[in-house]
Formats: sequence, C-alpha cells, structure tokens
Amino acid sequence: MLSQAHLEKYADVLIWALKRARKGRYKRADVIMVRYGLHSVKLAEVIQGRVLELGMHPVMRMGLTSRMERNFYEKANPKQLIFHPPGERQLYQGLNGGIYVFSPESLTHLRDIDPRRIGKTILSYKPYRDILNKREERGLFGWTLCLMPTPELTKGAGISMKQYARQIVRACYLDRKDPAGEWERIYRQAAEIKKWINSLDIKHLRIESKGCDLKLTMGPNRRWIGVSGHNIPSFEIFTCPDYRGTEGTYYADQPSYRSGNLVRDVRLTFKGGAVVKVSARKGEDFIKKQLSMDKGAKRVGEFSLTDKRFSRINRYMANTLYDENYGGKHGNCHLALGSSYSDTFDGDPARLTKARKERLGLNDSALHWDLVNTEEKRVTAYLTSGKKTLLYEKGMFAF
Repeated sequence: MLSQAHLEKYADVLIWALKRARKGRYKRADVIMVRYGLHSVKLAEVIQGRVLELGMHPVMRMGLTSRMERNFYEKANPKQLIFHPPGERQLYQGLNGGIYVFSPESLTHLRDIDPRRIGKTILSYKPYRDILNKREERGLFGWTLCLMPTPELTKGAGISMKQYARQIVRACYLDRKDPAGEWERIYRQAAEIKKWINSLDIKHLRIESKGCDLKLTMGPNRRWIGVSGHNIPSFEIFTCPDYRGTEGTYYADQPSYRSGNLVRDVRLTFKGGAVVKVSARKGEDFIKKQLSMDKGAKRVGEFSLTDKRFSRINRYMANTLYDENYGGKHGNCHLALGSSYSDTFDGDPARLTKARKERLGLNDSALHWDLVNTEEKRVTAYLTSGKKTLLYEKGMFAF
C-alpha cells in the first residue's frame, strides 16, 4: 500500500488538480464532495483535512460495497432502480468541487446482472451529470479523480499489491520531492502541444495501425484540451469530433472492465457516423447491449492521444484511468463511445444549447466508454487547405 508520506503527497497533487480543473477560483465556504471506498479511507481522511484547512466544506460520501451494489441490482424493483434520495438534486446544484477516489473491491461482481438494469440506473443519473456539466461550464464547479490500489485491481492486472502501488507512485510523481510542481511542469509543456494542434485547421484525421484504419471528422469550432487536472494521472490530449463523419475500423487491443464485465479485442466498424458492426474475443454480447443504451451510444464522443514522454505508466492496470494514459513503447490513443465534452467547443460552453450541440455534431448519451489502442500508430491531420501534416507517430506528438 501507499505510505503515509505518499498519501500526503497524493492529497497535495489532488488539491492542485482540483484548482486547475476549475475555470473559476475556489473560495472559503465552497462545498467539495469527496467520494471514496473501503480501500481509500486513509487517503480520504487526508483529503478531508486539506479541504478543511482551505476553509471549504467537505461532504464525505462513501460508495456502496460490492455486496451492496449487487444487492441493489439483484433486488431493486423498477422504481427503486431509478430512486434518488431527497435533497440529492439540491446538493448537486450547490457543489463547487468533487474529488473522486476509485478503489473497487470487485471488478466482476455485476458480470451476470442484466446490463439493461444497470443502464436504467445510469440513465437516471444523467440529469445530475447535466447539472454539474452546466456548473462547470459557468466556472462554478471543478473535479478530479484518482485511484487507490486494491486486491481486486492487482488480480485483474496480474501483479502484486506492491507492484501496483509502485505504478501509482510513479504515474503520479509521488516519488518526487514536489509532485504538484512536477504536474505544473507537465501542465505547461502540454499547453505548448495543445497550442500547436489548435493552430492547425484540421478537416479530418486518419488513424492507422495494425488494427485501425479510421477517419474522424473534426467539425467546426473544436479545440484540443487535456492535462487539465481533471484526472490524476492524466497525460492525454483529446478532442470531441463531429460524430457524423466517422468512417472505418477501430480496434481496442487493451482489455476493459465495465459494469463487472471484461471485454477483450473489441473491433468496431463505423459507417455514416455510427457503429454498424461489433466483434470481440470476449464480451461481445455485453458490448452490443451497452451500445443499445440510447441513440448516442453507437456514436463517437471523444478521441485522445497520449505522449509517452509524459506518461510513466508502462503496463496494463485493469483500470481505464491508467490504461487510457498508458505510455509504454508506442503511447496510446483511445476512442470513447457515447457522450462528448462541451469544453472541447472553441467558444463559451455555457452558451451551448442541446440543439446547437446537435448541429455541431457533439454527441449526447448516458454512455461514455473509453476503448484503448496501444499499437504502434500514425495519425495524420488533413487540413482544410488541402495539405496534410503528421500529428502523431512512435508514441509522440510530432511537435
């Protein structure tokens, strides 16, 4: 596990990230929700202390145990599946920040639960996510999330607890004297890359690897963002393309856990902006059910690239937060099915209506599922001028 010294540094990094992730400035008496699990109580205690020292109000929320979560999906009737306690909406309407510590007891406890039951509950929470998205667009809310090692994660990754903890320490720069200062350095370096990409007038991208040959259309009023404090660790630079221009094949060689189900070797074929064919070595039926969650679940919501010069993650971790930031030999890209992020709009996101998002090709869905490719790849940007330029190769941006 992480030492107390590591936990103190981890909390410092998370507070740095929370501040970076919000457009507006935090002030005393702001309300910060801290969500955590059984295996992350020690870190949550340190975070609570930091929030109190800043004069803000921590709202501590412990997540359901795996037994509680399974009980819920096994026994809940249709009304219970979508029930929310009194005051929940008011809490979300008053939140200024959120720190989410992921520490799962189990990765597979929901594997034989009907995905449609899980989907109903996920859909019922969409209005709360919409509230926080709107608050974030107005600079009233910021969030970050992180991971703590658990026996189940180490089992999924096929390594010991000590090895897993070491990966977290390296990935988050907790082995440095001033980890928050290291993150500030990465933040500034990534800003230069984003500035370069956003100076390119890109019409579409072509992603080529052994398993991928995909065209993504950028659409109008887009920008690339990332390394913003929203995730720790996070080295990805991403955008949300116009889903309507997606054509070709995407392959995810990195395994992925979702709602207790493991999927492997997912291959998606897009035509006319939507998935028309799905195959997988494991979990194919589950994937198809996820893609039927709503109209937007078959569409692309996000495309991301990670530069291996930043990321110190060099192995599969059985968790998307780490796997989508994999550095390794070839870096990675990931494609997210489902919802888009409004802050990739090159303008004031607070002025984006649902109708305008649709006109821009920004996808809307209750699903957001990152599928990762770690193959050696080449990403070419085709510009509106008719020229083309290399964007990414050998695991690095061509900047």
